[in-house]
Amino acid sequence: MSAAHKKSLGESLVEEGIITAEQLKRAQAEEKRLGLRLRKVLVRLELIEEEDLVAFLSSKFKLPRIELNNYLIDPQIINLVPEELAREYELIPVLKVAERITCAMLDPWNIFALDEIRLRTNLTVEVAVATETEIKKAIDEYYGAKGSMEDLVKLIGEDAISVGKEEEMDVEKLQDIGEKPMLVKLVNVILSEAVREGASDIHIEPEKDALRIRIRVDGVLREIPSLPKYLQSLIVSRVKIMSDLDIAERRKAQDGRFTVNTMGKEIDVRVSTLPTVYGENVVLRFLDISSALIGFTNMGFSKEVLAGYLKLITRPHGIILVTGPSGSGKSTTLYASLNEINSVEKNIITIEDPIEYKLEGIRQTQVNPKVDLTFANGLRSILRQDPDVIMVGEMRDGETARIAIQAALTGHLVFSTLHTNDAPGAITRMIDMGIEPFLVSSSVIGVLAQRLIRIICPDCKKKYKPREGELTGIGLDPAVQTEFYKGEGCDKCKNTGYKGRIGIYELMVPNNAIRDMVLRRASSEEIRKEALLQGMISLKADGIRKVQRGLATVEEVLRVAEEG
Repeated sequence: MSAAHKKSLGESLVEEGIITAEQLKRAQAEEKRLGLRLRKVLVRLELIEEEDLVAFLSSKFKLPRIELNNYLIDPQIINLVPEELAREYELIPVLKVAERITCAMLDPWNIFALDEIRLRTNLTVEVAVATETEIKKAIDEYYGAKGSMEDLVKLIGEDAISVGKEEEMDVEKLQDIGEKPMLVKLVNVILSEAVREGASDIHIEPEKDALRIRIRVDGVLREIPSLPKYLQSLIVSRVKIMSDLDIAERRKAQDGRFTVNTMGKEIDVRVSTLPTVYGENVVLRFLDISSALIGFTNMGFSKEVLAGYLKLITRPHGIILVTGPSGSGKSTTLYASLNEINSVEKNIITIEDPIEYKLEGIRQTQVNPKVDLTFANGLRSILRQDPDVIMVGEMRDGETARIAIQAALTGHLVFSTLHTNDAPGAITRMIDMGIEPFLVSSSVIGVLAQRLIRIICPDCKKKYKPREGELTGIGLDPAVQTEFYKGEGCDKCKNTGYKGRIGIYELMVPNNAIRDMVLRRASSEEIRKEALLQGMISLKADGIRKVQRGLATVEEVLRVAEEG
């Protein structure tokens, strides 16, 4: 089988005019003399570029092309294939889905390698292609140590320690050490562990005598083992290299990004650096750009709120605002909304910062201040593109709000977000931005406020009896029979008692009474009272419903949805 494909590869290259018949004969002669496979010989004789050969293999034989330099492999996947096998057959395992393992191979038709992987793993083997350079580099990175942070720290080397301890660091040394396999793997382990834990952010925080690392899981920061202080400049430099930032600039904030693939996901990592008294603080935010959008039914919407919101998003024009603090799931709601109404008959265009998910059939635009593509300027351009529905990532200023209102008043449905504590607060926030009350009253057709609360871990979920003070604090009558649950803590939830998050929502649909209050500049508290009289379910009340369903704890609802 291998020889047949090898012959087919050579003949195919000749047929495509990539090499000549004479060059093939020369390569085949060298193949026999050196005992190397044809693919290696072709590259070494410079008859074809390595990257071009991989692209040809992928196209001709329908094999997936994996760019290992941009791929972050889960250490558990690496552990499935022994190092000696990976080095002998020049391959690297990259992904396991169910009972299938995908390996990037130099020779995808090496039946001995395929059989041995199958026997070692008891899995069906699927093949992908990568360059020899990428495969060798990946083997060195992932098999260079056993994978623990402690082992990697020890193996980084004395030269790294001496450079890391220098007060005025040599940029060339940092650049060189930033590419060292052990340091690369250490950063990769930090990234992959964070992704495995379901983290949304990594915080790399310099302290006086150590480098603290925290990850944000389910909205709460959690500390992982600190690293030696001397690794601070090296890890920061490695992250800067990955995100194409200036490693020599340490006195001002920088922003960058890079993309990695791990556990079958394409993760867009947004990087922010900030100078502090003990060095540069780095925050990495994960955006899973390959994930499928979840439906409204899985987001925590109650039947009443979902029915009201679905009615809003099918309106032909007006402004729908989604409010809440950063990390409250506003973007997910907006994307789910667009996904729900997306159709061939509608022209939907967005202006975002950043684009977190890619939606088929929708024109998405990224804010770019370097070329003066702001929300306001982008929105002006969108209006010349004959849109039916517009999504503005955020109303950051009065100019953007005015253009959005004008769009809504001229027959467009506009979605956007605001940072306010509740739904009524969005109305007064727009007026505070300088928008005339009559424009707000006539354009805003609905406001959805939301938060994310942690769900009780299903693996350690137990019934318990809350104190009477807890119940009265959340507004529940102790006499009402309700079963309460909490998580006791287990390995799967890292002893937190929580695993995953769900939304709580507050939907305000302005009626005539509320519009009149907006016109006379009533306070958000007055508007709130009227909305509650009209049947609005508050964030706290929606949270209580999650408690009564056994999904959340009283403490969690009070932590997230306390009302002023």
